[in-house]
Parts: sequence; C-alpha cells; structure tokens
Amino acid sequence: MHWLINSEIWIGLISLTALEIILGIDNVVFISLLAGKLPEGQQSRARRVGLFLALLTRIVLIFSLTWVIGLTTPIINIVGKNLSGRDLILIGGGLFLLAKSTLEIHNNLEGIDGHANKRVSPSFASVIFQILILDVIFSLDSVITAIGMVEQIGVMIAAVSIAMVLMLISAESISSFVTRHPTIKILALSFLLLIGMSLTMEGLHLPIHKGYIYFAMGFSIFVEMINLRIRARKVVDPIQLRRHYTVENISVE
Repeated sequence: MHWLINSEIWIGLISLTALEIILGIDNVVFISLLAGKLPEGQQSRARRVGLFLALLTRIVLIFSLTWVIGLTTPIINIVGKNLSGRDLILIGGGLFLLAKSTLEIHNNLEGIDGHANKRVSPSFASVIFQILILDVIFSLDSVITAIGMVEQIGVMIAAVSIAMVLMLISAESISSFVTRHPTIKILALSFLLLIGMSLTMEGLHLPIHKGYIYFAMGFSIFVEMINLRIRARKVVDPIQLRRHYTVENISVE
C-alpha cells in the first residue's frame, strides 16, 4: 500500500486524468454527433456504449503497448546506440505526439472549419461501428500520453477510467468550459509536445526526469488559472478555435 503515500503517483494520476479529460473532449463531441443520427430513444444508449468502447479500447492498447515496451533486447544500432523494440516504440510514439499536437494546434488556430460530408445509415450497429473506429483513432495519442507521463500501468488505467466516467457524467459542462476557455485546449496540446519530446529522448537513452515535466505542466496551469481569473473581470470575447466538424454540417438521413 506504499502507493497511498507516494506523492509522485498521486501527482501523475491527477495530472494524467486532467489531461485525458481535456484531450478526450473531441472524442465525446464526435460520439455525440454520430449518436445524434439515431432515433432519439437510442441516442443515450449509443453515447454510453461509445464511451464504454472508448475506455475498453484505451485499456487494451495500454496493455498491448506496455507489453511491447517490455521488449528490451537490442535489435538495431543507430548512431552508436543499441535500440530495442521498447526504444523504437517510445521514439515512434514521441514523434507521433509531436506531429499530431503540432497539426492540432495549427488546425485549431489557422485551419478551416470542417464539414462532415458522409451520409450514414441511421442503424444502431452502423453508428456503433463508426464510433469504434473513431475510438481507435482517438485512443492512440491518449494511450501514448499515459505511457509518457506515468510508469505504473494501474495508474494509467485508473486515470483513463476516471476521465471517461467524468466525461460520461458531465460531458456537456466540460465541453462548454473548454469552449469558453480555448487556451485550455491549446495548453493541453502544448503538454503533448512536452511529453512527445520526453518519450523521444527516453527512447534515445537520454531520459528526462518526470518531476521536471510535472513541474512545467503544474506551473503552466497555475499561470493559466491566473489568466482566467483576470479575464473573468473583463468583458472580453475569447478566441474561437476552429472545429473539425460542426453540427449543422452533419447530414442526417
């Protein structure tokens, strides 16, 4: 039960849960949009099933990637460094987060509003299938982020589970908060850049102590809370981030 008094585990759990919630907002929004194509009586059930599948997908990927990361036998030598399967996964995951977060920041600030142009059969099975595919896509950065932030698999699963439960209970209010304060989402994407660099360096055998990462994230959040408090006293319209999909653009048969 030493984990009860291990401050690093608690900091990792709280930080990862908060980050998973912010990064999971788009997943919840897309699930809601797809569920909205169904008859009203099936929409709530589709949202619950969608979020359950999202949680299940993340847990399966956590176990899968954690097993792969356990492969420590060197298999390739690059620039004088013997890299194992674990190292290659960490480097690949880090580069993936760096690329994805950079593209997401660009799309949110300088991209164009997206338009959903596919018509979907309003059957429950077809919508759930699309949600499942969507969950796999959204789970990659979520799981890689978890691996980059904490080392204990139990903490990873606990964080994504808590995040999913909170989003299931209060998805609308959380989404509304992030919409009103778009800098929160940009800050979360910036954290992905930090975690992506950390994973890449660890894969190259140049690890960055996670305490530095937690401090940088915590200090950034502290500064942002001050900014939000100051803005609350002023009548200032926030920046409107671009959205990949908008409700009015979704075609419903």
